Amino acid sequence: MSQISRKTVRFKDFGRVDAPDISLLPGVLEDISLQGCKVRFPLSLTVDSDNDYELKIHTSRKQNSVPLSLVCHPQWSRGADGGTEIGFQILRSPDTAKLSEYINQLSADDDTAESFETILTDPLCQFV
Repeated sequence: MSQISRKTVRFKDFGRVDAPDISLLPGVLEDISLQGCKVRFPLSLTVDSDNDYELKIHTSRKQNSVPLSLVCHPQWSRGADGGTEIGFQILRSPDTAKLSEYINQLSADDDTAESFETILTDPLCQFV
């Protein structure tokens, strides 16, 4: 989970991102929240910051193979290791409700992981 002066918590996640208006090759999802996501594309790209783009996100933890269809607006882009990272703001989309369910699932999984970490790193643990 990442909290770098953001309105909502971003969760590290991975998945395939299809954005045919940006790149013929799919991108890789790096993190996601209710309001935004970061995607890495394997090519050097330029995006028009005035356009909105439809992204089809195949998430790693989603049970079925139906991708999330999200309308996104690019906020920034930068070259990285021969590719391009793009930060998107997620706008009201056909799958906003499904995204909300997915983020709730990530949050619950993250809370469980944090509770296990505190148990394992508790300095007061005793061996019997």
